[in-house]
Amino acid sequence: MIRLARLPIGTLVLAAVSACGSGISLDEPIEGPSWLLVQLGDQPVGAGGDPRRDAQIEFDRSSGRVSGSGGCNRFSGGFTRTGSHLQISQLVATKMACLDGARTANELQFLQVLQTTASYRLVGPGRMLLIDASGQTLATLAGATAR
Repeated sequence: MIRLARLPIGTLVLAAVSACGSGISLDEPIEGPSWLLVQLGDQPVGAGGDPRRDAQIEFDRSSGRVSGSGGCNRFSGGFTRTGSHLQISQLVATKMACLDGARTANELQFLQVLQTTASYRLVGPGRMLLIDASGQTLATLAGATAR
């Protein structure tokens, strides 16, 4: 016979409400590290090894803001996350000219991907997929230390 520990119902209800009301899934945090773009769709994106020039994004839970670089320009915006659902909104970016045509194309596609992201999935240590509303993988990101 298995005996379950008896916890006050108020404690269980408070724990459940706190976890649900925050909108943050504690088992799959994405906030904190910089995430480097390593793949757009099914095409690898060559990271140059220069954090100032690599496309990347960082999520700040305390402010509900994102910031990063598309490879040439800096961007920022807002985000909301509930479980694995992720919406990035109100992106604004600088308008610096980029001398590398491939980098410009990647940046434009990356910014579009961010705006159409509907969810994410962590796959292995330091890897995150950005997924659209139909379940299609839009991009693969690597934690800055997991490149």
